[in-house]
Amino acid sequence: MIIATDMPEVSRCAVTQCAYNANDGCHARAITIGNGIDPDCDTFLANSKHTNSARTAGVGACKMENCKFNDDFECSADSIQVGRSGNSNNCLNYTH
Repeated sequence: MIIATDMPEVSRCAVTQCAYNANDGCHARAITIGNGIDPDCDTFLANSKHTNSARTAGVGACKMENCKFNDDFECSADSIQVGRSGNSNNCLNYTH
């Protein structure tokens, strides 16, 4: 069964070490943002092999309750970008 839902898309991912990243795009089905403390990409998978999928990832869940885009643990932004922030792979749209 395939479930179609409206999710904000991951418009850019600069984390090239992730298996879901290909050509600065995230190609997972959906990602989860945050652990309740930091807006990390919880779907990050370090791997030298990268996906061949052409799909564009959506944001399936957001655990950052204090983000202005969090609406009942789902992201309400139009789209997000993921990139490095310090030693983490963060949602760059996170705003509290």
